[in-house]
Amino acid sequence: MDGNRRWAEARGLPVPLGHKAGAEAARRTTEACVKEGVEWLTLFAFSSENWLRPVEEVVALTGLLRLYLRSEVANLVKEGVRLHVIGDRARFGEETMREIARAEAATAGGTRLNLTVALSYGGRSEILAAAKAVAQAAQEGRLDPATLDEAGFARHLYTEGMPDPDLIIRTSGEQRLSNFLLWQAAYAEFVFQDVLWPDFGAEHLAAAIRDFGRRERRYGARTG
Repeated sequence: MDGNRRWAEARGLPVPLGHKAGAEAARRTTEACVKEGVEWLTLFAFSSENWLRPVEEVVALTGLLRLYLRSEVANLVKEGVRLHVIGDRARFGEETMREIARAEAATAGGTRLNLTVALSYGGRSEILAAAKAVAQAAQEGRLDPATLDEAGFARHLYTEGMPDPDLIIRTSGEQRLSNFLLWQAAYAEFVFQDVLWPDFGAEHLAAAIRDFGRRERRYGARTG
């Protein structure tokens, strides 16, 4: 979800207001996914590299996160959305961790859409953590490395139990993965849109889904 800062700067607004507009776009997109019949949506909200941003921006982002968790739970429950957070949530502190846990528990019964929010997340660190967990299990005799396959390794990732993404949408004209779901995105289709994230809406989602529907997915195999 890229372009919050540029959206604010283009309007002469403080950067935090760009992030606030980005949170509103996340709400619109979640509701649009429910209407489109999408069953899994993952939003890359805060990367592990975002901690390197100016302190005041990080403070504003984390404050907005807590506000979102408190204000959106009722709507998520109403829409039948189940919330799950992946990433190093401990870096946000005890208060935010409690808010995340409360939101996850309150929405656990949702069956229309599985909404995953990636917070303090990085694909490389996720894979490294999984590799360490595998090595620890092997050292303790709980795992025979010779029997390890891709499915077994994936069970040590944050996304255990989630399907790999079919479609990844990158906004604001950027054309890179930016450390997002590196393992899981091996066969994902990509759609790049010039729209800044705060302006993203149902029409952009629908256009991306139409584009996806026209593609032939071979997973490395030949057809015909």
